[in-house]
Amino acid sequence: MGKVILVHERRCLACKSCTIACAMAHSEAETLVEALAADSPPRARVHVEPLADHGVPLQCRHCDDAPCVAICPTGALGRTGPEQPVLLDKTLCIGCGFCLVACPFGVIERAPDGKAMIKCDLCFERTRAGQEPACVAACPTGALEFVEIDEALRRRRRQAVRRLAESLAGGNEGPEQS
Repeated sequence: MGKVILVHERRCLACKSCTIACAMAHSEAETLVEALAADSPPRARVHVEPLADHGVPLQCRHCDDAPCVAICPTGALGRTGPEQPVLLDKTLCIGCGFCLVACPFGVIERAPDGKAMIKCDLCFERTRAGQEPACVAACPTGALEFVEIDEALRRRRRQAVRRLAESLAGGNEGPEQS
């Protein structure tokens, strides 16, 4: 994958703006009122789970070696290319739930009609048009960020160096060498 959704859990207020935006992005309704009044209300593909004083937005991580893709007996789950998200073809899905059990993040669900599964598609149409996924665009605190993997790794390395420098400056040099 070229880009991923980074989660900054300390910024998440658990307001669930991301879940509403996700549901609306996958709805045929034009307004939230229309969506709620629909026979089959839209379902979000992002879930906000509590963690201490914060929330943690969880959605499909589009794993490189995705267990859901490997276990799907009909080929309903797959990628259109190596840098693409894991997508679900509802016309091939039989709703067996193997992917639901295989997902290490617990973010694949059975559709309300029980005939197929639903999962995050990384707002494929939006991202293909150069936009951010709906959940990222809707987050008021920046807890969700859509970034290149290389940029995410650079940030992580800078954070590690900063923590090490702070530790050394504080006199905490670690275990003594003999």
